[in-house]
Amino acid sequence: MEWLSNASRLTNRWVEYSLASFGIGMAIIVIVQVFCRYILNHSLFWSEELARYLLVWLSFLGATAAYYRRVHPSIDIITIHLPPTPKKYCKIFVHLISMIFFLVMVYHGSLFAHFIRAQISPALAVPKWIIFTIIPLSGLIFSLHCFTFLVNDLKEHNGDH
Repeated sequence: MEWLSNASRLTNRWVEYSLASFGIGMAIIVIVQVFCRYILNHSLFWSEELARYLLVWLSFLGATAAYYRRVHPSIDIITIHLPPTPKKYCKIFVHLISMIFFLVMVYHGSLFAHFIRAQISPALAVPKWIIFTIIPLSGLIFSLHCFTFLVNDLKEHNGDH
């Protein structure tokens, strides 16, 4: 299942490049907006909306990158005291529960994007479904990483290396 690990790694690489681009873009937009508003006394009507949407995408994609790198917040007060075998079963159980949650994100995020398909953002005049596709998209990315972790942990648990 090396292809699965490669797909997860390459997806995360794409996500991290996107995060850098979105973050730099958002910073530039905010700096230009502040300059225009306070120096030129002319506000860019579209900049705040674009910065807000970039922040939403940064948040969702950033969460997937944190999950891939395993630096997301977790509570391990119970599992750190478990013997190795129950600890492995607990990890697998957490992966399964997480996968359910991620698939719920995909399903309900898709329903939500479809529900708002006719709405247009006020300043950018972009269909809102495009903006909110980040919910099912991040759910798919989370699911890919989670499935990869689950397969690797199951192989490790069965002694297959």
